Amino acid sequence: MPVSLRICLARLGFAGLLTLPLQAGLPVPVRAQAARMPDAPPARKFFPAEDLFKVGSYYYPEQWPASQWERDLQNIGRLGFDFTHYGEFAWAAMEPTEGQYDFAWLDRAIELAAKNNVRVVLCTPSPTPPAWLTQQHPDVLMVDAEGRTMQHGARQHASWSSAVYRQYVTRIVTELARRYGQNKTVWGWQIDNEPSHYGQYDYSPNAQAAFRRWLQAKYRTVAALNASWGNAFWSQSYNAFEQIRIPNAQELVQQANPHAVLDFKRFSADEAADFVLMQQQTLRQYVAPRQWITTNLMPDHAPVDPLRLKQLDLVTYTKYLAAGYDLGTGEQGFRLGSSTSIGLSNDLFRPITGLTGVMELQPGQVNWGRFNPQTLPGAVRLWMFHTLAGGNEFVCNYRFRQPLSGGEQYHYGIMQPDGVTLSRSGHEYVQVIQEIRQLRKQADAKAKMPADHARRRTAILYHPDNRWEQDYQPQTNQWSFWGHLTRYYRALKACGAPVDVIDESHDFAPYPVLVAPAYQLLDQPLVARWRRYAEQGGHLVLTSRTGQKDREAHLWEQRLGGPIHELIGTKEIYFDLLPESLRAQVQLGAASYAWNNWGDVLDPAAGTEAWATYADQFYRGRAAVLHRRLGKGSVTYIGPDTDDGRLEEATLRRVYAEAGIPVLTLPEGVTVEWSRGLWYGLNYSSEPQTLPVPAGAKVLLGSRALAPAGVVVWKD
Repeated sequence: MPVSLRICLARLGFAGLLTLPLQAGLPVPVRAQAARMPDAPPARKFFPAEDLFKVGSYYYPEQWPASQWERDLQNIGRLGFDFTHYGEFAWAAMEPTEGQYDFAWLDRAIELAAKNNVRVVLCTPSPTPPAWLTQQHPDVLMVDAEGRTMQHGARQHASWSSAVYRQYVTRIVTELARRYGQNKTVWGWQIDNEPSHYGQYDYSPNAQAAFRRWLQAKYRTVAALNASWGNAFWSQSYNAFEQIRIPNAQELVQQANPHAVLDFKRFSADEAADFVLMQQQTLRQYVAPRQWITTNLMPDHAPVDPLRLKQLDLVTYTKYLAAGYDLGTGEQGFRLGSSTSIGLSNDLFRPITGLTGVMELQPGQVNWGRFNPQTLPGAVRLWMFHTLAGGNEFVCNYRFRQPLSGGEQYHYGIMQPDGVTLSRSGHEYVQVIQEIRQLRKQADAKAKMPADHARRRTAILYHPDNRWEQDYQPQTNQWSFWGHLTRYYRALKACGAPVDVIDESHDFAPYPVLVAPAYQLLDQPLVARWRRYAEQGGHLVLTSRTGQKDREAHLWEQRLGGPIHELIGTKEIYFDLLPESLRAQVQLGAASYAWNNWGDVLDPAAGTEAWATYADQFYRGRAAVLHRRLGKGSVTYIGPDTDDGRLEEATLRRVYAEAGIPVLTLPEGVTVEWSRGLWYGLNYSSEPQTLPVPAGAKVLLGSRALAPAGVVVWKD
């Protein structure tokens, strides 16, 4: 190996390759974060405003007899689908043996799509390495926490940290990009599929070595790492980076070092992002500028961070609502899921690059849930309209045909198992496709957000470090960071607020209200930004646990939460946690609210109002919610975390009222959105509801009175 190449590999984070021969004939993988990448082009150019919304469906030609492809693609086009989706699980069909490619079948599948006026989203097949690859190179496989090497037979079993695997991925992606990068039928590219290890982390030798490199790049010296991790505690100090292993509860008698765990979660998210961006870099060398590039993530999946993928043209998401985990609202809510599920995903993914799409939406009954109910009639249509109302550019369903074999036989498709008869939810897809054609005539991408709606525009400030740190150190079995954030989101939507979930790179000023839920890790510059935001007229809402630690999860060497004391107007903060069997009370005005998850107990400073107080326990009468005016704006601190979110919603309503911001009062499970000149009302509840459609509005679809799963669309 030339010396220059050895230096390059070391600088790019592949020092481990220097002890191994590179695989002959394979490209050298490049660490995407080390490479200089141009900023992603403005994604709007890929999605003309007049299109409004496109609908697609996954199709797997490699899984069906070639004699059926033409019929199936004709049906996809005939039913009105705008695009289909190929290839994410087809590596073995593309490269049956090493270096021997077979793209003839894919050529024909793309030609058939073009013949039927159906565009194609083409995928890279990196979630499913072929058997020959893992057999020849078993070191590419991930290892779980118990030391078991994952084997061929499922998906996402390869290690993102394996340099050899990255070589093979780069080669197949290069072949695809060269062959289809100028193809006019290929609309865009999806990298991988749900990049994740589905709840597991990688502890393989490749990951161990990469984690040590990551730590060395961050800390430079082992002394700095020891100081940051507090390794004097329990004599955990290291003499060299080579001594460090990934923190693993299966290898330890007691709790792993929380600072090591936080760094490992950061590293794992970096590895996932880098694996995706490496493929983006390869694609961009060959594909036409008109072809967009994305990946699809699971919004609730903590190990993979969508905010690390801003270099993509857009980041899309996967969503399944009715699988026995989300019981929704009311008796039939389990067939619908919660209104927050799609809504929060829309509002988290859209601000990343300015637009988003739903790459995989539940098509009806599925096979992998806790239990797998039939969806309520109209539910799939409701979900599709919610994605449209949230500003998405497209929705794609998984999948067109229900599989006859394999691990997802009971997973609905657009078609029933015979391949030619529409399923229950397939009818709903076709109905929405027809309704979208009518709405395109009414939508206006240049329309200005109505004034009252714009006045209640609200941001939720989110940082994954807060989630990772609290997931590991919850302090109580009842604490859930994501549940806490979701309760605030639900409360905001009950007020009819348009919401963006943003990170600290965004400007806070455009938002009249800014909510930072459980923002435990922060620094003085962020506190100063919050102060300026309020002084200049913004209304800041902080909640339980905020400000307890610095960015590396150390408690401040001062009173608990010291950096925010002056900002929120308190002299002291301490917290209490209750058993599941006990519900304590908080008094806000004339109403009483139950809590038991978490309670920050506060001591207001002069000039600060106690909006709510604890009604029992030994701190009865102490403040639970504080509010103070600051410059032209205000700061509110909400100490308790409740199960039902009623206290949180009541407090937010008072914040809006004090600020003179008009809000709606929507029933539980009802959502109202505005997008591109149109209003949407969505009923996720189990009961009929009447939507707040103004008397003079032009109703385009549905009516003010909505049955469960009903949709109404109107225009001012």
